[in-house]
Amino acid sequence: QVQLVESGGGLVQAGGSLRLSCAASGRTFSNYAMAWFRQAPGKEREFVSRISWSSRATYYADSVKGRFTISRDNAKNTAYLQMNTLKPEDTAVYYCAAGSSTSYSVTYYYRESIYDYWGQGTQVTVSS
Repeated sequence: QVQLVESGGGLVQAGGSLRLSCAASGRTFSNYAMAWFRQAPGKEREFVSRISWSSRATYYADSVKGRFTISRDNAKNTAYLQMNTLKPEDTAVYYCAAGSSTSYSVTYYYRESIYDYWGQGTQVTVSS
């Protein structure tokens, strides 16, 4: 089992920045790819970003590309999501997730079903 705890959410004005953290415990953190998803009110949860176990590969949703940066520190068992130039449409609950690094998971990195473990989420609210 892997336990994931997100932090760093909050209220920010449009154009501002936040950094989310996802602290992992349990099984070896470096064995897993990490991802961020988000769910806005009344909408389905959507993929935001993914990082491979080695940090060599990163993926982003088009809506956040160029504004968000995913990273990880395997020594600290923590993944991060740096969010810059935030927009009101970024308002959502942000979830981190951990999953395996199989070729299938690399191909379908944007699917929720790829990830085995989930945090409880942290609220990000961007005011206009």
